[in-house]
Amino acid sequence: MSRLLFLFLIFCAFLVPVQAQQDSLVRYDDTRLTVKEITKDDLSTYQGDPDFNYEEKVKEASWLDDVWAWFQNILKRIFEWVFGIDAAVGPLAFFLKLLPYLLLSFLIFLLIRFFVNTNLRNQNNSATNANSVGLSEEENIIKNENIDDLIANAVANKEYRLAIRYSYLMILKLLTDKNMIQWELQKTNSDYLNELTQNQLKTPFKASTRLYEYIWYGDFTIDEPKYQKAALAFATLKKSINENS
Repeated sequence: MSRLLFLFLIFCAFLVPVQAQQDSLVRYDDTRLTVKEITKDDLSTYQGDPDFNYEEKVKEASWLDDVWAWFQNILKRIFEWVFGIDAAVGPLAFFLKLLPYLLLSFLIFLLIRFFVNTNLRNQNNSATNANSVGLSEEENIIKNENIDDLIANAVANKEYRLAIRYSYLMILKLLTDKNMIQWELQKTNSDYLNELTQNQLKTPFKASTRLYEYIWYGDFTIDEPKYQKAALAFATLKKSINENS
């Protein structure tokens, strides 16, 4: 018992200096505080500085923004149903977020390509049909023009397809003048063949019609030697019509 009491006294003897040392390390600041009032002039300095302006202006959504949000929402629902976009992580989540922009870019590309191809096609058609004769001109040519002069001018300009066109119109005009057919704008070449009653003219007229359709509607390039062969067939048919009238 006496030993325990002795040890307790020794512990208390060491504890009192340590506690006193810790209390000596504490310093208290009893300096009076000066309260500074902030005036409106002080605030105006900071209010005029844009670095201290933390207001954010919210842009009102336009109809285009509403359409884009609707489009994104539709895509999100589709991919939520197919892939489960809420559960997607990593590259898949990034791809699904990027997908609406990729689809929009692809749509713009298709539209640009469509308009470019349409423009090129129109230019090609204009170049191909630069020497063509419109249907509205056909009646005027047959009834009012000197077709022989038209053929001669086309040949002089090396427009051999156009010369073949005029040559066939010349045959139709001649058959109409001889009362062998009745020319009408809405009729087809087959109609004229059926109207032709002279059997000796049916075969050469059918051959000339096939030759004309092959060259004119087939849009094939024809040079002078080929034109001369075709022109001979039309000249022979013209002679036969005059002889059988």
